[in-house]
Amino acid sequence: MTSYARTRHQAPHGFTLIELLVVIAIIGGLVALLFPAVQSAREAARRVQCANNLKQLGLAILNYESGRAELPPCGSASTVKIPQNDAVDVYNPYGGKQLSWIVHVLPYTEQSNLYDSFDLTRSLAYQDGDPQAAGIAALRCPSDQASGRMYRMLIPGVGLKYELAAKGNYAAYVSPFHVDLQYLYPGALVGQPQKTASIEDGMSATLALSEVRTLDHQSDERGVWALPWNGASLLAFDMHPKEWPEDHDGSGVGDQYITQNRAPYTVNLGSIGEAQPPNNRGENVDTLKSCHDGTELHQFANEQGLPCTYSRVPGLHGYMSAAPRSLHPGGVNATFLDGHVTFLVDDIDEVAMAYMISAIDGQN
Repeated sequence: MTSYARTRHQAPHGFTLIELLVVIAIIGGLVALLFPAVQSAREAARRVQCANNLKQLGLAILNYESGRAELPPCGSASTVKIPQNDAVDVYNPYGGKQLSWIVHVLPYTEQSNLYDSFDLTRSLAYQDGDPQAAGIAALRCPSDQASGRMYRMLIPGVGLKYELAAKGNYAAYVSPFHVDLQYLYPGALVGQPQKTASIEDGMSATLALSEVRTLDHQSDERGVWALPWNGASLLAFDMHPKEWPEDHDGSGVGDQYITQNRAPYTVNLGSIGEAQPPNNRGENVDTLKSCHDGTELHQFANEQGLPCTYSRVPGLHGYMSAAPRSLHPGGVNATFLDGHVTFLVDDIDEVAMAYMISAIDGQN
């Protein structure tokens, strides 16, 4: 009887406060261990999707070439001469129709209806229905979250009038040098459509496309898929050629050494450390139309890890270039002209990358 009474009045055993806290701490520790793995897996999936988008764009370029017997132009823009040397053709991204290579290959990316919305005889600023404002999922890398981001494009004329242009994440290489001097040392795509026979290094050895990041700011054109501007849909590496005189500072000194179509391209080793490798934050930064030092855009871009400066008038002086950028750890996805995709690491050998971009260096 005594034993029964003790059993009947015995309190049920439960968790003490300390035991509960220990269990919570263990669960929290496991979650903390698993969270980076989950995030890493998600980013790996995003990187694969981004690489697939680049693959499809590379194939679109090849299909364009198959149908027209020439590579697409990097953009419908103007070609100008400069007073310092009228033998040099200069690509002016801010003149002409200003329609990017992406606009030209839209029919080969299952976007025929959107392509038909463009009037190729008119400037991008005067398109009916604003097709340049269309957001295209296949042109966005999911890591960058560019969906809904727009560039506010000033329309030439009296007063201030703007149109919006959507952003994406892919751009074409036009030169290992500068965007505006692409005809001196061409890359895969240039303003005047090239035959594949002019790609002397071979399609599989010539870098065609890579990623760009966007900034959530309507004055920053990086990633605008319809504009053939530097940093928007075009990239250049800013690795100076060997023939480029060290004293060429824009004053005219050394201009006598600059001639049209100097080839083959050879790297100037003195330019190492001043080029635009993946995710570059070095001495040279992306040159944009409105990123003047001291402006709100300039400050915000630097805070977001996307440094920039303003783009000078196209010509022999200054530089017009931009780096490929992504949020993938350690580098960027890229596509060669034959369509195969690779991953370029942030600390890539700059000389090797310059020769990948150049189409006329004989380093295949």
